[in-house]
Amino acid sequence: MLQFDQAEAILGSFHLSADFEIAPGARIAVIGPSGSGKSTLLGMVAGFVPLSAGRITYGEQDLSRLTPGARPVSILFQDQNLFPHLSVAQNVGLGLRPNLRLTPDEQAAIEDALSQVGLTDKADSMPAQLSGGQQSRVALARVALRARPILLLDEAFSALGPALKADMLALLGRIADRTKATVLMVTHDPDDARAFASETVLVMDGLAQAPVATGPLLDNPPPALRAYLG
Repeated sequence: MLQFDQAEAILGSFHLSADFEIAPGARIAVIGPSGSGKSTLLGMVAGFVPLSAGRITYGEQDLSRLTPGARPVSILFQDQNLFPHLSVAQNVGLGLRPNLRLTPDEQAAIEDALSQVGLTDKADSMPAQLSGGQQSRVALARVALRARPILLLDEAFSALGPALKADMLALLGRIADRTKATVLMVTHDPDDARAFASETVLVMDGLAQAPVATGPLLDNPPPALRAYLG
């Protein structure tokens, strides 16, 4: 269980609070007007945004006491965080060992992860040689290899076209099924939320609200969200 226990973050004049829980393995969309704090909410979980009050726990772990690297979290951003001087296989291998001193078993695990995302033949390619969709698949392969129980995505597929984005969401779903990860996905696209997430956290007016069913929320959004969605 991922629990926000009266968690608050203050960044200058901006304030965000959250007090709810998310079931293990849930797929949650995070949606709200621009500047409402969607990325801040993910940063609170990942440890990039310090809490000013409350805590965030996962199971018996108080995440608030852990450094970002020690948290059971993987995060994907829009730029995919690929290192241009490393091959595809090496970029994926970073999910296991930052020094890339990999054992034969770990090398085999990398090959399996690349197979999951259909990039076996690209292991020795460099990121610049890949399409945007292929770069997204590399990032997902690294996530699959890390198999952390919490997966955060901050508009990771927003630069992709509709068909390719649908493929990435389907692939993300398969990886989440395999790893049993709890997924929080920031998106500005209601179609993405409907396609991937059974529940949605609405962020607005300084509050991340408890998850509710995605369909009913988007069918009848509150006025501020309706204005944002158009």
